[in-house]
Amino acid sequence: MKTYFFLFLALFSLFSCKKESPKISNDWQKISENVQFKEDGNVLKLKSGKFDYEIPNSKIPFKKVMLLNASLVGYFTELGLEGKIIGISSPEYVFSDEVHQLIDDGKILNIGNEQKYDVEKIIALKPDAIFTNYIATFENTYDLLKKNGIELIFLDEYLEQNPLEKSKYLLVFGKLLGAEKNAFSRFNEIEKSYDSLKTLAKKSQSKPTVLTNEIYGNQWFLPGGKTNFAQLVSDANAKYINAENRESKAVPMSFEEVFTKAKDAQFWVNAGNHQTKKELLQINPNYAKMNVFNKGKIYTVTGREKGKSNDYFESGVVRADLILKDYIKIFHPEFLPDYILTYMKELK
Repeated sequence: MKTYFFLFLALFSLFSCKKESPKISNDWQKISENVQFKEDGNVLKLKSGKFDYEIPNSKIPFKKVMLLNASLVGYFTELGLEGKIIGISSPEYVFSDEVHQLIDDGKILNIGNEQKYDVEKIIALKPDAIFTNYIATFENTYDLLKKNGIELIFLDEYLEQNPLEKSKYLLVFGKLLGAEKNAFSRFNEIEKSYDSLKTLAKKSQSKPTVLTNEIYGNQWFLPGGKTNFAQLVSDANAKYINAENRESKAVPMSFEEVFTKAKDAQFWVNAGNHQTKKELLQINPNYAKMNVFNKGKIYTVTGREKGKSNDYFESGVVRADLILKDYIKIFHPEFLPDYILTYMKELK
């Protein structure tokens, strides 16, 4: 089950100038091309992907909510809103100590997993809203919950390919949960930190070449050049081996294709959840033929991992600045001599 997260890391991309500080107004607050919201009389209008919502202001802020995706927990912990959660699916994949304490105290209940949600428990708990990624195969479950008066809000943050737009979802949660001022403050701090780090990285005269992910079966899913990962590498002033690709999703390639593209790679990042280079070879002995395996440096995203949970997929969804900081530390360590990696870990 642990490798589920890292397979997701490789596959999610398949779906997958100066900035002005956002201001509160009655105009549309644009989060990304996928998400925006605005006040309109007595309702809050929210557009998220193909879904449109009109939520009466009388129902906001939500006081009791449920999460069907662990990746959304990071927004709540960033805003200190863990106490609003009354139910969560697959809690074993949650990293937050605060959330686990609330689970231990019986204040947050386990409402099932991605195979089967406990619909009866969900209905009995009467949440004000449920936040989840949209999964078409659960349409019948969604319909049943809606018929019982439960507001389902689909937020597919994993589709965003701009790192700061993922972070900006904080504004949506702030608006819906009565933490608007804090949400703007936290996003502005993350954005300022990100931009400052990006400027720092540009000072480097070197631009190392970077490989990512690993092979699954006979396919190596390399993020396209328009993906979130490609943007992060570019902002860290490094050269991604698939940067010239114009896709905003992952591109399946053979080992031979990646071997050729990665011939000059000095760094290999996001290389699964392996503990040693020897273990990596057990997955695919062909890695030993790669220059980056023999002469470069390899990093996994296991810096903050415990049990089945990994904070890279939780707070890392929100803290684009810390992900960028890790990459800069890896690619240009001279700029951050005292910084200790947050999410990444070197593989020996």
